[in-house]
Amino acid sequence: MEPSKTPQTPGTEPGGTAGQRQTHGFQAEVRELLKLMIHSLYSHREIFLRELISNASDACDRLRFAAIANSALLAEDPELGIRVDAVAGTVTVTDNGIGMTREEAIANLGTIARSGTAEFFRGLSGDERKASQLIGQFGVGFYSAFIVADRVVVQSRKAGEAAASGVRWESAADGEFTVESVTLPARGTAVTLHLKTDAREFADPLRLRALIRRYSDHIGFPVRMRKEGEASLEYEVVNQAKALWTLPRTEIPDEEYRQFYQYVAHDFTDPLAWSHNKVEGKREYISLLYVPGRAPFDLWQREGARGLRLYVRRVFIMDDAEQFLPLYLRFIKGVVDSSDLPLNVSRELLQQDPEVEAIRGGLTKRVLELLTRLTKEEPEKYATFWKEFGAVLKEGIAQDHANQPAILPLLRFASTSREDDVPAVSLADYVARMQPGQERIYYVIAESVAAARASPAIERLKERGIEVLLLADRIDEWVMGHIENYEGKRFKDATRGDLELGGLTSAADRRQHDEELKESKGLLKRIKDALGERVSEVRISDRLKESPAVLVRGEHDLSEPMRRILAAAGQKVPESRPQLEVNVGHPLVKYLEGRAETGEFRELAQLLYDQAALAEGAPLANAADYVQRLNRLLVRLAAPPGAAS
Repeated sequence: MEPSKTPQTPGTEPGGTAGQRQTHGFQAEVRELLKLMIHSLYSHREIFLRELISNASDACDRLRFAAIANSALLAEDPELGIRVDAVAGTVTVTDNGIGMTREEAIANLGTIARSGTAEFFRGLSGDERKASQLIGQFGVGFYSAFIVADRVVVQSRKAGEAAASGVRWESAADGEFTVESVTLPARGTAVTLHLKTDAREFADPLRLRALIRRYSDHIGFPVRMRKEGEASLEYEVVNQAKALWTLPRTEIPDEEYRQFYQYVAHDFTDPLAWSHNKVEGKREYISLLYVPGRAPFDLWQREGARGLRLYVRRVFIMDDAEQFLPLYLRFIKGVVDSSDLPLNVSRELLQQDPEVEAIRGGLTKRVLELLTRLTKEEPEKYATFWKEFGAVLKEGIAQDHANQPAILPLLRFASTSREDDVPAVSLADYVARMQPGQERIYYVIAESVAAARASPAIERLKERGIEVLLLADRIDEWVMGHIENYEGKRFKDATRGDLELGGLTSAADRRQHDEELKESKGLLKRIKDALGERVSEVRISDRLKESPAVLVRGEHDLSEPMRRILAAAGQKVPESRPQLEVNVGHPLVKYLEGRAETGEFRELAQLLYDQAALAEGAPLANAADYVQRLNRLLVRLAAPPGAAS
């Protein structure tokens, strides 16, 4: 096979007529990135080749797509491909793809346009391995050339433009780059790396061949190198140059699946799992979906790039096609190749196409089935998945009601049945351990699992051996508000309303409650009068065992953590008055009862309320007053009998 035409002779300085030479300064973020490349990344230096070949492949993909509307763009050289050459201490990666204009070279090679740049650099935090994993994910793979090169020269000519419209870009990573116009004989881009002295190993053709086969074997375009032998001028294809997803599953070893994931996701780690499927019949498409082994740094940036690589009949259409998976599965990587969509499909058309909606439903079901299989066959991998992506998957409970029955079994919780704070309990586990007569799935939401475990509201439940799920993610209250039941068992927030113990309450329990209520009516009324509008009601508690009091919200009231989130966001927080439940057998409440006829009763009742608010995690209305009340109480308790109060 004859080699594709290229914009320049590999390994040589650009020729042609120069003009309009200008010097530009790099964007501040690029300068910081280059410093990282030059001084930090050593253990994975070979990523430069993967990233440059990936960029060349994207350039060929984009030209093939542009040629759908304008076939003349491909006329001069219809066979798209990539070439890698090593000559005299340089490595050149050449493609005959879409190319760049002078303006595009300045914009694409001098700035980072993607949002979240600051978060990207905060995510690096000096961790070399983490940094190497983030390079391609952030779309700045070109700059990885400076890991091994002390000078980089880029020549490019835009497809469809005249030979004189070529551009030459050069930088030594010194904070500046130069750009000048040159005449180039053919379209495409050539990136020439002048290797550092300690990176000359990458000028070895055998080393380059091995890296191409490792990282770029399944790029959909041929990657060529000169045949072995110094005198050879012929080129041969080094990679398979076949789209992996189009091959039968039985012909693809696991190692090739992993390598393709690393290419698609720009990730050095292996995926946790993947699903490769071909759908035929009413609609035809192929999907290859991956579950990553670690969360990307921008997982919580909802406006960030996400989605699958979209192909139509093997023709690349776009990166990050987010329409094919719901937002709560935004961590999934992979490709989808449709035989039914038009080649001129756009992001706007994807949002309106019923075919896309049908594929989206099928892919969502496929991912949930894959995760379900992990829970059963590889629970250790699923535990890793939940640690990285569990909080995101939870969003599906609220966003995707139709698939809620499939998502619920995938949820994992910390629980009072375990001493650690690891979310490892499934709803099936919980239901299997429910007490005879138990009709509710109890849970509590707090700022942390430790705070949830220590909540006064679940003291009596723990004493009775009733398991309570412990939730601490910021989205948990929103999520739990969208769950009605699991296998016929309703969910019950242990901090709201009545506990609804149902069959768990014996006749003796009811008699004891009635007796305590009869004996304490006067005390409850005095406490309510002392607290006034701070509470809606004061009542005897079925929740408490060791604590004197607890605040209980209404079934539809916002929790204290949610109220703080709204307040921090500047939103108006709805008014609500909690109920105060008291443990009439607690010594502090007994002491309060004994002071009912004294002037300090009101102060003690307020102290009881403030303690309950603190246990709930609520801020005190007046912390100084609380401290003074507590100090006065301690002084009185410490005073010898008969001393003046």
